[in-house]
Amino acid sequence: MGVRLPVERLRNMGLKRSFVVLAALCLLAALALTAAVYIACGWIASDYPRGGIEIGPDGTITELAQPSVEQTRVLCLLNGIQMVSMAVLPVGGLCLAGILFYRIKLKRPISVLQMGMERIQAHDLDFTIPEVSRDELGQVCAAFETMRAELLRTNQELWRQAEERKRLNAAFAHDLRNPVTVLKGTVKLLRRGSADEQMLERMDVYTRRIEQYVEAMSSIQRLEQMPVQCRPVSLPQLGRELEETARLLAPALNLSCSFPQEGQAELDHGLFLTVAENLVTNAARFARSGLELTMETDGGFLTLTAADDGPGFPQELMQTGPKPFGKRDGGAAHFGMGLYSSQLLCRKHGGDLRLNNCPGATVTASFKFQGKT
Repeated sequence: MGVRLPVERLRNMGLKRSFVVLAALCLLAALALTAAVYIACGWIASDYPRGGIEIGPDGTITELAQPSVEQTRVLCLLNGIQMVSMAVLPVGGLCLAGILFYRIKLKRPISVLQMGMERIQAHDLDFTIPEVSRDELGQVCAAFETMRAELLRTNQELWRQAEERKRLNAAFAHDLRNPVTVLKGTVKLLRRGSADEQMLERMDVYTRRIEQYVEAMSSIQRLEQMPVQCRPVSLPQLGRELEETARLLAPALNLSCSFPQEGQAELDHGLFLTVAENLVTNAARFARSGLELTMETDGGFLTLTAADDGPGFPQELMQTGPKPFGKRDGGAAHFGMGLYSSQLLCRKHGGDLRLNNCPGATVTASFKFQGKT
C-alpha cells in the first residue's frame, strides 16, 4: 500500500514534473549506492598493507610492510571498482529513471491509444477508452474517447438516416403502387369503351393525388413528417370512392361494404384513401374469397375496418405490431411497408391502427376528424 500510493501520485503528476521527480530519486539512490561502494572498498582496502615509510614524532623513520603481489592486485581492483562506480552508477540511475518513467507514465496510455486506433481502423467503434491518469497523456486518452464517442454517434446518425431514407423510399414506392393500379384499371375500362364522366373524374382525382404525394414525399426526410391537410369530405362520397377503388384493387374477391349514407367530416382525403388502399391490397394478397369493408363514425373518430377470410396475422406481428420491411411471406415484390406506413399515417391523423384475428385478419384504422356526421 505504501508503494502503491506514491506510484498513483506519480501517475497523476504532469509528465515533466514526474520525470524530474523520478530522475532526482534515482540519481540520489545511485549517488548513495556509489558512496556505499566507495566506503566499502576503502574499508576492505584498509586491511591490506600499503608499503612505504612512517616518520615518527622524534624523526625516526620506519619502513612499513610491503603488500604482496596478490594484495596489490586486490587493492588495484578495489580502486578500479571505486572509479567505475562513480561513473556507472549515476548513469545507471538515470537509465532506471527512464525505464520507470516509461512503465509508470507511458506504457499504459500508449497501449490504450494503440488499441483504440486498431479498433477504429477495423471500423469497430463499440468500445471505450478507460481513464488512465490525469496527466497530459490521460487528457489525450480522454480526448480520444470523446472523438470515438462522436464518431460512433455520427455513424449511428448516418445509419439511422440511411434506414429512414430506405423506409421513406419503400413507403413512397408502396403507396404509389395502389393509385397507379387504380389508374391502370380505369384505363382498361376506357379502352373497352365503357367510359363515363365518373371514370374521368376518378382519373383526375388520382392524378392529382399522385402529384400531391410526390411533392410531399420529395420535401420530407421522415415518414412522420408527412403533412396532414384536412378539408370537408362527404362520407357517402368517400364510401363510394373506397368501394370503387376496392373493386379495382381486389377484383377476384367477393366484396361487402358498409358505409354511412349521410354526413361529412373534415379530414385528409388523400391520406385516408392511402391507408384504405393499403388495407385492401394487403387483404387481397391473403384473403381466400371474401373482403368486408366497414366505415363508421364513433366519438369524433372515423374508423375503417377491413376483414378478410384469410389465415390471419402471425402471432409475432400481433405482439410487436407492424414493422418496416416486415413481411409474412417470401414474395420479393412486397416489403411489409403497407401496414407500417398505414399505422404512421393513422397516428399522424390522431388515430391508430389495430390488428385482430377473428378468425381471419381484421385491420381497423381510425382517424380523428372534425365536423358533423
